[in-house]
Amino acid sequence: MSTYGIGGSTIEAELKAIKPKAHLVKPIKKEEFQRRISNACKIMKTENVQVMYLHAGTNLYYFTGMRWNSSERMVGALLFPNGTLQYIVPEFEKGTILDFMRIEGKICCWKEHESPYQLFTQILIENGVAKGTISIDEATPFFITNGITISQDNYKLIDAKPITAGCRMLKSNAEIAIMQVAMDITLEVQKAAARILRVGISAKEVRDFINQAHIRYGVPSGSYFCIVLFGVDSSFPHGVKSPKNLEENEVVLIDTGCVLHDYISDITRTYVYGEANDLQRRIWNIEKETQQAAFNAAQLGNTCASIDIASRKILESYNLGPDYKLPGLPHRTGHGIGLDIHEWPYIVRNDQTVLRPGMTFSNEPMICVPNEFGIRLEDHIYMTEEGPKWFTKPMHSIDDPFGLNETI
Repeated sequence: MSTYGIGGSTIEAELKAIKPKAHLVKPIKKEEFQRRISNACKIMKTENVQVMYLHAGTNLYYFTGMRWNSSERMVGALLFPNGTLQYIVPEFEKGTILDFMRIEGKICCWKEHESPYQLFTQILIENGVAKGTISIDEATPFFITNGITISQDNYKLIDAKPITAGCRMLKSNAEIAIMQVAMDITLEVQKAAARILRVGISAKEVRDFINQAHIRYGVPSGSYFCIVLFGVDSSFPHGVKSPKNLEENEVVLIDTGCVLHDYISDITRTYVYGEANDLQRRIWNIEKETQQAAFNAAQLGNTCASIDIASRKILESYNLGPDYKLPGLPHRTGHGIGLDIHEWPYIVRNDQTVLRPGMTFSNEPMICVPNEFGIRLEDHIYMTEEGPKWFTKPMHSIDDPFGLNETI
């Protein structure tokens, strides 16, 4: 029996049928950025943190709404526990910074021949921080932390992760709403990609279609990433240098996502084009059971580690693994997601983070069978006051992957 919902359509027909969905949700409002700063300040006061440096990139955006890419020049902001926000920027960028600014703060400039690290110290002193520890955005490049360190001897730099991750791990209703629409879009793209498959189609043709489909759904940037693997290529979790074309009765693994209002979707679907053999069917069913066991373990008060452990117990019961040995699961069970595709918390044995409402993370305990194929079913979970919820409906069965004909 051939796999239901796979093949039988064309790229042209599928693109033509798409109706935009991105407009169904709005971007994060200015008020929410202000609440994030307030939340950070509460943590800073509780932990007796004098100041936190936010570097250009995701953390700066999360707290201030300013999108600025990290470069060889120091651009960032200092946040004090009283809510004072001061930006550190090259003087020639001041006008552009003002244009990008959403949360107001004093702009402190350094000229090209001047040291931004001395300016950093000057701002601290002016705000009553003459010595002690300074919390630094964990994504700050080494050249900046090193520049700060060698330019003075009154401060010790420490990791700001308890503040940055402490805030970002707990998503608001607005964040989850954006992520839900992004996930919904990518799931529909996955279904359409399955329908365009045919023997001989290249991975590039499928990737190009997925990019265009995301655009048709209202995501101007298209696919944030896209991995398309056929047959033995699917046994390599993140792909191969030269992907092969599709053949009859091969495993198809497609992992893709998009960025909607700065939040990321990430869904993997794996199925067989044609008829599944006994090994493909066995491993696919074990993968589905493992993914469900991980979901069941994702209960409030449990740790991230407990989810990864639950996955491996199922695999070991089928003589897969143990640990990271193959055939089995070569990587962690999942990762947090939000503004970054991989962020806290991490669903891995050494992460003792306790699950709380607002956390969002992937559930993808992939099974790799060397020289054969890999099966990865990836959906994401968001934690609520009642426990775990799926962003997207998991795959139904190997014969009807998308549950389009659930009588099978």
